Amino acid sequence: MDVSQYLDIFLDESKEHLQNLNTSVLNLEQDPENPDTISEIFRAAHTLKGMAGTMGYKRMQTLTHDMENVFSEVREGKLKVNAAMVDVLFRCLDAIEEYVTTIQETSDEGDNDNEPIIKELNAILENKGAAPAAEESAGKETASAASGAAADQGASAAGGAWDSIELNEEEQKALEDAMMANKKLFGLTVYVQENCLLKAARAFLVFKAIEESGEIIATSPSTQDIEDEKFELEFSLIVSTEGELDTILEAVKSVSEIADVKGAPFTGEAASAAAAEAPQEKAGAAETEKAAAKKTADTTAVAPVKQEVAKRPEKKADKRQQEKAVPAKADKKPAGKPAVNRTVRVDIEKLDSLMNLVSELIIAKNSLVSTATSNAATTGSGLNEQIEYLESVTTNLHESVMKVRMVPIESVVSKFPRMIRDISKQLNKPMELHMTGEETELDRTVVDEIGDPLMHMLRNSADHGLEMPEERIARGKPETGSIFLDAYQDGNNVVIEVRDDGNGIDTEAVRRKAIERGVMTEEQAYAADDSEIINLLFMPSFSTAKQVSDLSGRGVGLDVVKSKIEALSGEVDVKTKLGEGTTFTIRLPLTLAIIQALMVVVGGEKYAIALSGIQTIENVNPKDVKTVESKEVINLRGTVIPLLRMDYILETESKRNPGDDMVVVIAKKGDKLAGLVVDELIGQQEIVIKSMGKYINKCKFISGATILGDGEVALIIDSNALI
Repeated sequence: MDVSQYLDIFLDESKEHLQNLNTSVLNLEQDPENPDTISEIFRAAHTLKGMAGTMGYKRMQTLTHDMENVFSEVREGKLKVNAAMVDVLFRCLDAIEEYVTTIQETSDEGDNDNEPIIKELNAILENKGAAPAAEESAGKETASAASGAAADQGASAAGGAWDSIELNEEEQKALEDAMMANKKLFGLTVYVQENCLLKAARAFLVFKAIEESGEIIATSPSTQDIEDEKFELEFSLIVSTEGELDTILEAVKSVSEIADVKGAPFTGEAASAAAAEAPQEKAGAAETEKAAAKKTADTTAVAPVKQEVAKRPEKKADKRQQEKAVPAKADKKPAGKPAVNRTVRVDIEKLDSLMNLVSELIIAKNSLVSTATSNAATTGSGLNEQIEYLESVTTNLHESVMKVRMVPIESVVSKFPRMIRDISKQLNKPMELHMTGEETELDRTVVDEIGDPLMHMLRNSADHGLEMPEERIARGKPETGSIFLDAYQDGNNVVIEVRDDGNGIDTEAVRRKAIERGVMTEEQAYAADDSEIINLLFMPSFSTAKQVSDLSGRGVGLDVVKSKIEALSGEVDVKTKLGEGTTFTIRLPLTLAIIQALMVVVGGEKYAIALSGIQTIENVNPKDVKTVESKEVINLRGTVIPLLRMDYILETESKRNPGDDMVVVIAKKGDKLAGLVVDELIGQQEIVIKSMGKYINKCKFISGATILGDGEVALIIDSNALI
């Protein structure tokens, strides 16, 4: 059974269950007696264990099984949750996450058994109350004995069911090869528990367990029937091995929901025939062909029934030679690295809407073709109507596709409460994280990228922002610091705020550090306003921390925030008040693929400017342009705004008459404004962003290109980079 096709699903679902477990264990720490939380943790651990077992990841399966055992006892009231148990559980989740990460990178779980954590989990079980545990154990032993007795009766009734397995030609050849190699042959009958829900999955795990030390030659029913769960509560196998029967039996018994397994040396007719044919094969080709012909004739009658068994024919002598040269793990795991984050779970209603719109698009296309081929007298008005209809459908289709690509940011922010808890313990600084707007949706490609920036800002708030408890008490603040993460939609953008009620940013300390580092002269530092000084914190390697810790102090963090957010066509802004706290505000576009843009002309060339970065458009008389410190500015309703002449920046010649009023696009970036002087306006248009590729990446204020309706290419101006 090839499980590599399920690897991507396994990774996605494992991450979901891990996040669910992290959240649930956090809730359990606050409310140790909550039965719903305890049941949720047990279910998630049980599901993870089953998934890991089905995929053949035994180490991960063992760890989650032991974790499930602990919560089974908690759920039954035989164990009480305490702080020490919660700490062990979090270490357990970290270890499982490490397995998942390794599987994601290599398709293999690695060789870390995590014995220390397993010992701690077992110690939790051993230290529980003795009386109820003994009663439970006795009950389980009784049930196990009853199950074993039933299995014994079944084995007795079966009377060596493996002896009646009829082999096809490939299986007979594999049997002969095993005997010639002096391998031991055993017959097994495996009994599945009556309450087992996934019999095929258990059978697969049995196959995996056996193949660790042996080779399965044949099964009854066929491998395909077993995979399709077309069997009752038992199946039989013929196994070849260099080891002992007890080793095989123990391996099978280790699989959960297997009631029992019976085995004995295989002495069926097929084995006798193989033993007889082996010397004939050495004696001469003619005799061998005769024996093979006889075998073929004997098995012709059962061939239609047994053809499906040939799913395992590849285990021949040459196959075994390859397996000796290649480590076993390489045969069991796919070699390629699985694709990550390539899937989005979509609500069925969104897909229905998308399907309806595609149908409408086809109707519009057919109508357009029909109108275009009709007589010339009616084409004009009819064509316009169909174009308007087509425009309406494509706009709705765009919105529908955007909704399909949208995912809640919850998938990113849900891991942060656990992170803040760990930082709180590490720094011995009480703090709480309050989150709102987790349901706010963003394009999947954007969501995948904002995790690091948000993590850095939260760590910055926890380490630098919040004061130590004694200092907070002295200032009249609550001992426990508060960090807030709020998300909400604002037009075509999503805004995420990270704020704290801590000390705020000491701009004087930043000024002194800037002077000390030579970033600014003393005169420049004290002439700059607070916002310019705060922006220095986004410079690489710039930090005001007095000492380096595991969390921060190396000047790496806020520069990552700035570069990541700007790469997503977003912007980040900081507001702070000394003694009261700091607020970081991130503004991101809903999607990176299609945007509303203002089309302009500069020097005879068309350019696009994202509408989200434009505040107003003004006509300015050249006489109103003033010069301040050798820079052109205008005074617009009491606000001084610097001018940027796009013909100069784009190195092209303006077609505008110097005496005419200037067309000025007022662009904004946070609190900053700039006036972009263009030749003329074309109008608003929905554009599809195309990357410029790695060969054209020198110009920072060109963020991409778009193809217009007439086939012409227009460059997209990044107003944020210009400002």
